[in-house]
Amino acid sequence: MSVLLIHPPVVKPSEPPAGLAKLAGALSSHNIPHCIVDANIEGILSLLGNAPGGPDRWTQRACRNSVRNLARIKERSLYGSFAQYGRVVGEICRLLDVSSAPYSVKMSVADYQHRKGSPVKSRDLLFAAEHPEENPFYKYFEKRLNGLLQGEGCSMAGLSLNYLSQALTAFAMIGFIKKRFPPVKIVLGGGLITSWMKSAAWRNPFSGLVDHCVAGPGEAPLLSLLGREPQGNVHYQPDFRGFFADDYMAPGFVLPYAASTGCYWGRCSFCPERAEGNRYTQVSPHTVTAELDRIVSDTKPVLIHLVDNAISPAVLRALVKDRPGVPWYGFVRVTDDLSDPDFCSALKRSGCVMLKLGIESGDQHVLDAMQKGVGLSQVSRALKALARAGIATYAYLLFGTPYEAEMEARATLSFAAKHSQYITFMNVAIFNLPVNSPDARGLELKTFYEGDLSLYTDFVHPKGWDRRTVRAFLDREFKKDPAIRQIIQRQPPFFTSNHAAFFAINNL
Repeated sequence: MSVLLIHPPVVKPSEPPAGLAKLAGALSSHNIPHCIVDANIEGILSLLGNAPGGPDRWTQRACRNSVRNLARIKERSLYGSFAQYGRVVGEICRLLDVSSAPYSVKMSVADYQHRKGSPVKSRDLLFAAEHPEENPFYKYFEKRLNGLLQGEGCSMAGLSLNYLSQALTAFAMIGFIKKRFPPVKIVLGGGLITSWMKSAAWRNPFSGLVDHCVAGPGEAPLLSLLGREPQGNVHYQPDFRGFFADDYMAPGFVLPYAASTGCYWGRCSFCPERAEGNRYTQVSPHTVTAELDRIVSDTKPVLIHLVDNAISPAVLRALVKDRPGVPWYGFVRVTDDLSDPDFCSALKRSGCVMLKLGIESGDQHVLDAMQKGVGLSQVSRALKALARAGIATYAYLLFGTPYEAEMEARATLSFAAKHSQYITFMNVAIFNLPVNSPDARGLELKTFYEGDLSLYTDFVHPKGWDRRTVRAFLDREFKKDPAIRQIIQRQPPFFTSNHAAFFAINNL
């Protein structure tokens, strides 16, 4: 009896999936035979290796440079030039788009959009399962899965589905397995499945195709399905031995590591974690640093990506005390520690090269209404302290919440422009209302996009600050501000924050 763990396309192919490594760790600890297939990077490389030519010069050049570009994206020197980097990534994405176009798919290294099928419509996912040969990755996964599943050794295939960009291909793979290898049990888990299952409207449209759907961390449920019962709340060290470290599109192996699940703050209004009622669990800070020490020794990464929703202050202090010996980055909440220049300098010495900050708004009333638990003066001090310590910042701003109107949006523009010298990178997003958010009471809801699996809904903005108006403000005013434009132009295309840390390491 063995288990096949699959990471479907398409997700940014810069590092292995942290979730599958955790599952592999649980299986390894119980001596359960298993095989890991990162079909994301394997499938992308397969498409690039068989990309057709094209009539336009851009496609022809991308074809000629294909092998060279895949080598260049793994060279540290590329991350010293935004112009060269943009050309390399652009040509890689061009080939993916050309390869997928005959299948009515628009694709890049970060996205997968079918022109007719929707990942939030269960009927379209079931259609993808019924017709796997219509998927652009079919030739790849037909050969790969046939080679792995022929014989009687594999009893279960587990697919980790975290993003909408994976859904249609994941179901094409599921349909293929069910047709060719009907005895194999299909288990479906991951962040996207968790969100679907936590919805009040969930009615499991996949029964008969998927044998088990798992919400939340999958280690214990997977072991239970295999007849192994872990005692208590057992933590398993991630196991990266099944991944091909040299395949990923990065200048060396990037180690993803989760020190927690959920969010330790858990109070922000309209947060999906809060809406879904996901419980916060924290690996002890001592265990975090000890595991990182062991995994770093085994995998020799060039960068650690802490994938927590928010790294806890306790873990940050542990990293300061027991340095991992490798550059690292992750997402944090603004706290008093980050306003302390001495602590920020200690973070820098620990290897911290970049921190992602959920600033959201430059208006204090909006932050208070969102229950962010942070003051703008504190954010200002943190940005300055981090910049002076030499730590890059990736600021996340959110426009169009029910608490914001044009005046508050302009306050955010003013705050961001005033602090532009302390902000290295920036993500600008328009607010999406989680369909099950308890904070949506009192709002007049309307259809965002059709689909029985939709995670978000549109609403009538109480201040008239609707999505179209917000988008016009961002395009015509916010992004055209000279200070803001300079920051936005630094954002690595397609890979965004996954590659930003390498530019930070190169002091850009």
